[in-house]
Amino acid sequence: MSGTVLACSKITSSDQVVALDILIPDSGHIELGDTLRPLGRALNSQGDSVAAQIFWATLDTATIVVLDSTTGVTVGKVVGSGRLQGRVGLLRSNPQAVVVAARLDSVRAAGAIRDTVTVSAPDSLSDSLLIRVFAADSEPPAGRQVVYAATTYPASGPTVKFVRGGTVTTDGTGLAFEQLRLSPGALPDSVVVTATVKRFTGTQIPGSPVTFVVEFRP
Repeated sequence: MSGTVLACSKITSSDQVVALDILIPDSGHIELGDTLRPLGRALNSQGDSVAAQIFWATLDTATIVVLDSTTGVTVGKVVGSGRLQGRVGLLRSNPQAVVVAARLDSVRAAGAIRDTVTVSAPDSLSDSLLIRVFAADSEPPAGRQVVYAATTYPASGPTVKFVRGGTVTTDGTGLAFEQLRLSPGALPDSVVVTATVKRFTGTQIPGSPVTFVVEFRP
């Protein structure tokens, strides 16, 4: 997430700061209690970087707290949305959104991890491959991304597909699911499905990936 704001003052020097280029890592998403450090550059009228100290402040102190105004290190205080702003002198950046989400604790299967699909059935559809994500606090882990991936045995072409596209989000209770549908082609003996849940930083949470096995019979 980035934002640039232009100054309205008269330009009197090639080193005068006329714009701030701001970048918020991980699209401005952090988990409760985690920190982020915004990146910013002061620019002159030619678009070149200028050596200038950017000071940072929160516009929503109830949600996020700036721990160091010179580095911009910010911590998520409560679940919700906040705004972060950079400043050089009287020049201020556009408010940058920061979304604080529940801190994830773990993930596990919320149903059977093995399923058998009879190919002669009308839909050839697996049962729901259900997982539940747990938060480390009382906040619901809603809206978190779960990525499903399938590997067929023996190895073959894409003989299965995910009904919901393979990437889903958790509901208000932390539940998410996907289903497999058999595609035309060679009949696999089985399909191993993994459901992966990561933090905004890209690290997997405990219990991820969750593994399912779907067997196919004529």
